[in-house]
Amino acid sequence: MSRAGLNLKYLRKLRGWTQEEFAIKLNVKRSLIGAYEEERADPRLEVLEIVADIFKLTLDELLLKDLSITSNSNGSYLQKRRMQKMMTVERNVIHFVPIKAAAGYMTGYVDSEFIDELNTFTLPMLTGGQYRAFEIIGDSMLPTPSGSIIVGEKVDSLEEVKNNMAYIVVSRNEGIVYKRIVKNSRAKNKVSLVSDNPSYQPYQVNAEDIVELWQAQVVIGKVATQQRWDVNSLANLVNNLQDQVSTLKKKMN
Repeated sequence: MSRAGLNLKYLRKLRGWTQEEFAIKLNVKRSLIGAYEEERADPRLEVLEIVADIFKLTLDELLLKDLSITSNSNGSYLQKRRMQKMMTVERNVIHFVPIKAAAGYMTGYVDSEFIDELNTFTLPMLTGGQYRAFEIIGDSMLPTPSGSIIVGEKVDSLEEVKNNMAYIVVSRNEGIVYKRIVKNSRAKNKVSLVSDNPSYQPYQVNAEDIVELWQAQVVIGKVATQQRWDVNSLANLVNNLQDQVSTLKKKMN
């Protein structure tokens, strides 16, 4: 029985590639990678030849051997890699959630295999804690531009949230959003999410709908996309922010 599909999955994870990245290297559709790995289809010869060339293997090894065992006599490489991943929190390895993975993240945020698929990077200025990076789109948090990457530190509960600080909020109804959180002393089962761009009105979410909170620590953006503000724009921004703050205070009192 051919082990090609399982070996392809093993080799892909060995390099830390997503299915999409592996598909590009093999010049096939991403769906085919999934079919190969789940053994719903057999890889074509030309695909196996590319894989053999990348990993310096023979076709016999790809087809017949269990590479997850034969490549490491003391246990599979992936088992050791997953153990290392569990220890990377202390080494500040940051998993990156791009826009294209946002929908999958809503169901996969508790799935270790899904998180393992995400690309990672490190930032030397961050120490301790657990961090994750999210790509944001839209202009609701200007002057932070669309396409920026927000690196957040994990917050375990709403009780730890600092009022009016910026967070990545992952909730069942709103998905992944980047907002400032304003807590309501009277209605502790709800919080207000406030945009930095005064053109967007604050709105409330139920505390029970929030599944993850990441306090913003670092913003990464392209220099070319930085927003420029003139004096009139800044004056309007300040006035609108003051109006929003007054409105929120009235609602909370």
